Amino acid sequence: MSATIRERNAPAAPASSKEALAVELPSLLLIVVAYGGWLAVTFMYDRWPLWLVAPLGIVIVTLHSSLQHEFIHGHPTRWTPVNRLLGIMPLSLWLPYDRYRETHIAHHINERLTDPHDDPETYYWSADDWARLTSVGRLAVQIQQTLLGRMVLGSFWRIGHFFRSEFHAVMRNRGRVRAQWAEHLLWCIPVILWVKLACGMPIWIYLVAIVIPSNGILLIRSFAEHRARDAVRERTAIVEGSWILGPLFLFNNLHALHHEEPAIPWYAYNERYRARRNELIAANGGLVYSTYFEVARRYLLRPHDRPQHPLG
Repeated sequence: MSATIRERNAPAAPASSKEALAVELPSLLLIVVAYGGWLAVTFMYDRWPLWLVAPLGIVIVTLHSSLQHEFIHGHPTRWTPVNRLLGIMPLSLWLPYDRYRETHIAHHINERLTDPHDDPETYYWSADDWARLTSVGRLAVQIQQTLLGRMVLGSFWRIGHFFRSEFHAVMRNRGRVRAQWAEHLLWCIPVILWVKLACGMPIWIYLVAIVIPSNGILLIRSFAEHRARDAVRERTAIVEGSWILGPLFLFNNLHALHHEEPAIPWYAYNERYRARRNELIAANGGLVYSTYFEVARRYLLRPHDRPQHPLG
């Protein structure tokens, strides 16, 4: 991505003085909860049953991933290096913070949303890439068009697909990817040492019981966020009334608002959404779900859309 595009799509400064706090205390408190909770829950691996440790760990790692998303968008301080330091600890192990930041900023080029060539977070396929898939690959992609398939198979597919892409990037040393991965692996060391040595938890159990399911929860959020449409603002959905998963996603379920004002801190989303609700719904063509239960009712076993991008 060129420097011009990077600058144009970097997290914008908040628009009001209310949002432009030098340090956002609610977010800092949530960081303490996330890291403190992770240390406490993993440490109890030998003392609590796995059926208790795993769900709590899943919630905490999911919350940490939501916080990383906040850090990428310029929170909880005005200073990017500080935000990066707060978010760089890889509790999920598989995703380097800097790689996530670069791809997510590219995703926020709204004019390119859902485009298989330009949107790194799209689940649509170009005609050429679709033609290159094997029959097994096509079946796997089609299964993931259902919510159940995305949650179960999608975690393994997403991580595997990401590693495959990153392997090629590392081999070609595209951008600073080698340095980014090297630093990421160094940050993985204290996480692995804590989980394995301090807590006595096998790494494979941590990955299978906590990391993979956490990624599956995050895929609920991203499952119906975007649809391919001609009008740019009609490509982004809204999930209202989500008082279970919404807080866990730091209210990024109000996704159309997030793409319009990505610098809003998580604790200001609901007030801002109430003020702009009618405008946002009119602009996105009524692409609104009442809750994630409605998303599940519609798409648990039925496809959300065709895998091939309809606009060519």
